[in-house]
Amino acid sequence: MFTTLDPVLTETAELLGLQAGDTLDQLTRNVLIAGTTQQFASTATTEATVAAGMKLTKAEIQESVKTLKTNKARKITSMIDPSDGFNTSPVSSCYIGLVHPNATYDLKNVAGFIRVEEYGQKKAMEGEVGALDEVRFVESTNCYYAEDVGVGSIDVYRTIILGQEAYGISRISGEAMKNIVKPLGSAGTSDPLDQRQTSGWKATFVAKILNESFMVVIYHAVS
Repeated sequence: MFTTLDPVLTETAELLGLQAGDTLDQLTRNVLIAGTTQQFASTATTEATVAAGMKLTKAEIQESVKTLKTNKARKITSMIDPSDGFNTSPVSSCYIGLVHPNATYDLKNVAGFIRVEEYGQKKAMEGEVGALDEVRFVESTNCYYAEDVGVGSIDVYRTIILGQEAYGISRISGEAMKNIVKPLGSAGTSDPLDQRQTSGWKATFVAKILNESFMVVIYHAVS
């Protein structure tokens, strides 16, 4: 701290923020992949029967949309801003798909897939890669896949298609996220020469599926 011009705590706070967001994203993912409204690509009937070539197709996406509509799942038309308030930002009416980059590779080769750069005036969400049928896809490396569980020990991916009010997360004002800094010497006799300080985060957080019928988990392979 005495020999550098860099704002050390500012840099560590940024790194901790990235790590916190990634952690909470994975916690939410772990809840969503356990959804009980399941769809298996092609002729597969279980995760273990998913074989190579059983990839995401337009037909699979349309089937998931049909399921959501049959279950009376409403399309998403707004998203809550990441703040303590309850403001919303408008989103073009759609269902939202959470997809792994390896599955995005296949989607981009599907007839009718519209890449995000082709949207024109439509505003893209963060991480959005494109749209197919009535679903807009958001890409994340945190999207789940199980290793060596399919036919011939292939990896099986789970793409999640969401309708409105499918799940929720806690938003506790003032307690949602804290960056806690202990300055030099704050440890008392445990740090008698004032040589150590710490910076960390903690969160009050829970994710919960609110309605199993308003989301579909598609089990499939990738190229």
